[in-house]
Amino acid sequence: MFYFQMSTLANEQMSIMDSKAYLDMSLLRFTTAGSVDDGKSTLIGRLLYDSKSIFEDQLSAIEETSKRKGQEEVDLSLLTDGLRAEREQGITIDVAYRYFATPKRKFIIADTPGHIQYTRNMVTGASTANLAIILVDARNGVLEQTLRHTYIAHLLNIPHVVFCINKMDLMGYSQETYETIKKELEQLVVKLQLRDARFIPISAKYGDNVVDRSEHMDWYQGTTLLHLLETIEINQDLNMADGRFPVQYVIRPQQKDHHDYRGYAGRIASGVFKPGDKVKVLPWELASEIKAIDFYGEELDEALPSQSVTVRLTNEIELSRGGMIVHQGNEPTISNTFSADVCWFNEKSLDLSKKYILRHTTNELKCVIKGINFKTNINTYEKDLDDKQIKMNDIANLSLMTAKPIFYDSYRKNRTTGSIILVDEGTNETVAAGMIN
Repeated sequence: MFYFQMSTLANEQMSIMDSKAYLDMSLLRFTTAGSVDDGKSTLIGRLLYDSKSIFEDQLSAIEETSKRKGQEEVDLSLLTDGLRAEREQGITIDVAYRYFATPKRKFIIADTPGHIQYTRNMVTGASTANLAIILVDARNGVLEQTLRHTYIAHLLNIPHVVFCINKMDLMGYSQETYETIKKELEQLVVKLQLRDARFIPISAKYGDNVVDRSEHMDWYQGTTLLHLLETIEINQDLNMADGRFPVQYVIRPQQKDHHDYRGYAGRIASGVFKPGDKVKVLPWELASEIKAIDFYGEELDEALPSQSVTVRLTNEIELSRGGMIVHQGNEPTISNTFSADVCWFNEKSLDLSKKYILRHTTNELKCVIKGINFKTNINTYEKDLDDKQIKMNDIANLSLMTAKPIFYDSYRKNRTTGSIILVDEGTNETVAAGMIN
């Protein structure tokens, strides 16, 4: 039997939360990135520690480990660096996921590696993020890794990017240092056309401007990191305009009470669906109308993005997994040829002679890579038109052709219908993830 006792304050916070209100709280997914030793794991540890979101036995364990390593202070990075190799080297190798909540919001954190050889890990961890925290060491300023991680945040279309200029304590909490780095980052934001970028000077080690305001940087009048995470608006990040409902499963109970029931189950990718909506059913491109939207035995007045529901149509249409229901007059692109920016995951290089399995929404079909358009240098943002060898962690723009048409939007427009995964047909390994242009 395992017994965990949370801190007193955490218990007080949970006791004042109504259970329904807690379930209804919004969820913010964010990722952390930065150069090696920029303090990503320490920052997450500080967030968990200062917000009273860790268990007492966890705190005791890291205190004991810190003493055993001869450290004078508690090493908060141990809260996220779970692999033995990470703890021995003091770095993050794998993507470490952590969950915590405050009275205002729930959070899922993806702590991603800083090394160039783990670019694929950052792509994985950031693929579903609403927000990216990119750490910059105040002693070193903007480095190649900063350029790389900012470009990946741009490539993955992460709506919000927060640059945390860390280790300000080692620079005497200098405003001049912060302003110099901020100015360089602002030029980067303009170059990549990031939608929403914020800048916060912090010291993750001592907690300055992480949860509590810093007494050492009274010249900074902005928000703390946690307050920003709790209050940043994320509802506008959802695509509410383009109705996309990929079908996962056809429900036909064929029971006495539901003899004629035919429902299409799935998760809404984008847009708002309501009974009475005029829709088009793909791949047949047949017109229909939504009769009802079911959810756990109840009929809904509307269904929103990310909701898992069952849609019933006014007429019977032969539709199966991989099909899609969309609003009439607002259809996705239907084609079996397209280009995509792809991050290569596999140790084996891309092979143009091989066939791959492409997974897109609920669809799974064979595809071939028709050509390599260019390879992106993610340190300089330059396009290399000559290098045609795509190896692990490389990002390249590819032309693909599928065995039959798929229904897609550009990734910039829709992160769900614009994303793909490539799987090796022989080994069933996931070899790449891509964003359709």
